[in-house]
Amino acid sequence: MAHSTTIDEIPQVSGAAKGETLAWIGVTPRQLAGFLAMVFGMFMAILDIQIVSASLSEIQAGLSASADEIPWVQTSYLIAEVVMIPLSGLLARAFSTRVLFTASAVGFTIASALCATATTIDQMIVYRALQGFIGGGMIPSVFAVAFSLFPASKRGIVSPMIGLVATLAPTIGPTVGGYLSNAFSWHWLFLVNVGPGILVAVAVFFLVDFDKPDRSLLRRFDIVGFAAMALFLGSMEYVLEEGPRYDWFDDATIMTFAVLCAAGGLLFFWRAFTAEQPIVELRAFRNRNFAFGSAFSFIMGIGLYGLTYLYPVYLSQVRGYDALMIGETMFVTGIAMFLTAPIAGRLSQMLDPRVMMLVGFMGFALGTYVASGITADWDFHELLLPQILRGCSLMLCMVPINNLSLGTLPPEQLKNASGLYNLTRNLGGAVGLAVINTMLNNRMDLHLARLHESVSWGRAAAEETLAGLTQQFSAQIADGDQAALKQLALLVRREASVLAFSDVFLVLTALFAGMALLAMFMRKPAAHAGAAGGH
Repeated sequence: MAHSTTIDEIPQVSGAAKGETLAWIGVTPRQLAGFLAMVFGMFMAILDIQIVSASLSEIQAGLSASADEIPWVQTSYLIAEVVMIPLSGLLARAFSTRVLFTASAVGFTIASALCATATTIDQMIVYRALQGFIGGGMIPSVFAVAFSLFPASKRGIVSPMIGLVATLAPTIGPTVGGYLSNAFSWHWLFLVNVGPGILVAVAVFFLVDFDKPDRSLLRRFDIVGFAAMALFLGSMEYVLEEGPRYDWFDDATIMTFAVLCAAGGLLFFWRAFTAEQPIVELRAFRNRNFAFGSAFSFIMGIGLYGLTYLYPVYLSQVRGYDALMIGETMFVTGIAMFLTAPIAGRLSQMLDPRVMMLVGFMGFALGTYVASGITADWDFHELLLPQILRGCSLMLCMVPINNLSLGTLPPEQLKNASGLYNLTRNLGGAVGLAVINTMLNNRMDLHLARLHESVSWGRAAAEETLAGLTQQFSAQIADGDQAALKQLALLVRREASVLAFSDVFLVLTALFAGMALLAMFMRKPAAHAGAAGGH
């Protein structure tokens, strides 16, 4: 088997290597400061995926948008970001990490300010797309630098840090967004990025000097491949986001984009295997650990984004919580992740990563199994244990998956592979949300039909409940019988919705338990033993 270079064998990167190395982390103070600035920039970019999710109604009112238009505030960002993430590897090699990240931070800051000035929904959609596309360049750059700059012996510190940021940002997004829109106005969902964005851009420009640009890559830029990739990923994201809302392929627009996705995908993969310099190199998937790690990252995306979506929908639709109350309830997951991060880092140096992934995915499965017992009365206290299990499991999964996927790749593949790796997590979230939404709709219709049979005339329990409601409403209003019928219908619909949530949680339990078992069939990564060693 051919020898692949490990991170410990890579000479320290140029430029910022001047100065005394900090023994506890293995890099110079300047390198560490530049990396931390990049981590904060990545945090802002990922936070903005979810920061508007709890405040869409406020934005809708502010822009006088229709119910069909407002989801595009979220969709446009996701489509643009998913196109940039795999492209960032080539751009980082062509322009250098410093130039790409500085330009991304500046562009993201300007686009954020423009979002706050939007007066129409069309302006907001364009500005959000710019924000997502430009900001997407920051996310993979941090992962690539983390696994090329720091020695493998320090991976127990660095991997939990970037793992925490990548998972904590979308988790607390609804909390931060709900607070800002309640305390100030929806404009501050975007203005909050301006000050930090300027600081990140300045810090990265003056502190980061990890690599040198290779402008010759631009002369062989595969325009056809880029267009095919944008068509493929953009159309896929649109179909996954909008499909559940418009009954999938029964809608002509969804069908059209599905065909465009297939055509774009065929052209993209053809160019990836035949072009002299493909826009995205897929050879990283020849590395078994990277291929398996990306698959686990895909499933983890479902756990990250799917559950970040499910709990707020339940709290809003069933419990009637507002954005701030939802944020306060969801904050438990963030605290659990924050406290687990250093433990996960330490365990990654002591345990087989397959064991960590087994424990992490079983924790996911246990959390969703507990949540499958959900009723219409569940609130903060009942959701506490499932959210703690989810927060701890995210970190226990993220750290070994990061190390498994990127830690054993040769350095020249890291930038490109980092884009692909982050793409799998985002696509996992998109696929997960589409499947979850479709399941919620289908299972709710099924439970609604069954419950309607249970509350039909002739059912003693149903007639007694209706009589009690009629008596209650008749004492308050003239049309008591009609109000009672309406209330009974709402109760039936609520219970059907709760049963649908329970079904989704059970399916997720089976998925996570299956991934836990699959982890044990993986080959132990050769670099694991060295990860805990000295530099």
